[in-house]
Amino acid sequence: MDAAALLEQSVLADEDLVATAIDIDPELERSICRKLDWRLLPALSIMYLFNSLDKSNLGNAKTDGIDVDLGFTGNQYNLLLSIFYVPYVLFALPLTLLGKRYGVTRVLPALMLGFGSMSLASSACQTWASLMVVRWFLGMFESAFFPLVIYYLTTFYRRGELARRLAVFYAASNVASAFSGLLSFGVFQIQNSRLAGWRWLFIIEGICTMFAAIGAAFLLPRDVSCARFLTAEERSLAFIRIQSDSSAVVNEPLNISEALNVFRHPISWCWLVLEVCLGVPLQSVSLFLPQIVERLGFSTVKTNLYTVAPNATGAVALLILAFASDRYRLRSLFIAIGFVLPVIGFVTYLFIADVATHVHEAYLACFLMTAGTAAPSVLLSTWFSNNIPSESQRAALTGVGVPLANLMGLVSANVFREQDKPQYVLALTVTAGFGAVGAIVSTVMGMWMRLDNVRREKKQNSWVRGQVATMALSEGPAHPGFRWFL
Repeated sequence: MDAAALLEQSVLADEDLVATAIDIDPELERSICRKLDWRLLPALSIMYLFNSLDKSNLGNAKTDGIDVDLGFTGNQYNLLLSIFYVPYVLFALPLTLLGKRYGVTRVLPALMLGFGSMSLASSACQTWASLMVVRWFLGMFESAFFPLVIYYLTTFYRRGELARRLAVFYAASNVASAFSGLLSFGVFQIQNSRLAGWRWLFIIEGICTMFAAIGAAFLLPRDVSCARFLTAEERSLAFIRIQSDSSAVVNEPLNISEALNVFRHPISWCWLVLEVCLGVPLQSVSLFLPQIVERLGFSTVKTNLYTVAPNATGAVALLILAFASDRYRLRSLFIAIGFVLPVIGFVTYLFIADVATHVHEAYLACFLMTAGTAAPSVLLSTWFSNNIPSESQRAALTGVGVPLANLMGLVSANVFREQDKPQYVLALTVTAGFGAVGAIVSTVMGMWMRLDNVRREKKQNSWVRGQVATMALSEGPAHPGFRWFL
């Protein structure tokens, strides 16, 4: 059966305009997903691993004395962390829409070449001012990377399949943090070199990133219809899968004014509030975990080594929560759990007066900090993508929401102050507070969506059996058949 016939079967023309997804042979669908997984996820995960390394390696470099070598004074290190987020926010939306317009597989490798070259340039910096300039351009090139990957995956996977795929991809960030500690541990052992260890760190990571970008340009397909590793029948069915359970219009042409209409709905602003709440604990762990672990009394080398296990635990927790979320087709509950875990970790660490005496308890708190920080990011991106059938609007909200979460690195960078060492009471309190608000907001939103779905069922006087095909939902929540993906 051809794609047109399948598409015609996928819509039930009843008085309520309720559509249902097509029935695809499960074995054939599993074959499609396996092929997509093996081609997309390894390539994207490696790309994101280097993205995360290039973004967060300044913390590792600080443990090797970059601040001393370049003569940092006062809060200049915090300013270096902060300047990154200005271009990160300014350029995220336009570059994301540029990726939607000209193709993710063209724009992503180009951005990756850009931030790889900036990491390489960091190794040549001789002053704080020159490193500030490099950090600006690093933020610009990295701004649209994660939003574009999220959007890209929504064009290949159905809504109930997305969270675990994003989690596998995002776990590369946790692996990167763990690998960053191992790599730093190894690089900082280099003896009798004319270059400082932190310079070698930037050189190695920058060169590897640029090679990965070149490889990605040849590996990633533009969309399911261009995926040559699928058979003709599989490409046709893969297209229908997205038309019925992801996008109202597959490969929708970019319409900027229509894309920006997503911000007219109040629920979009609730999702942005959650992005703010998750950003602070996420960035605090990403940027300052080495400093938090350092307080336990370890040497520079051991500090980097002891960040590996908490970050690896964070990756495992992310995968567990994401797979469970897809299994039960439920986002809000698992987002709330992801917020609660780091709150417990930060509060526990805060109330340990003497961490040197209670090293085991403090180190356990570090595991709790990392166990939940990544999950809300993945599941929140999945949650609003599941509820926005318009590809352009999805790209726009992702292009604002993701950098907004990263912008909260400004908060983290400025509450982890030098004068508050080693207790960091202000930083730990603020970070826990943002996480607590996020847990509350996500829970309330999930309850409201459930009640709104019930209201819609009563108004239509019919329960939607199966699922509403997204091809019928270009109007979004205004459509009578629309149901929130909880």
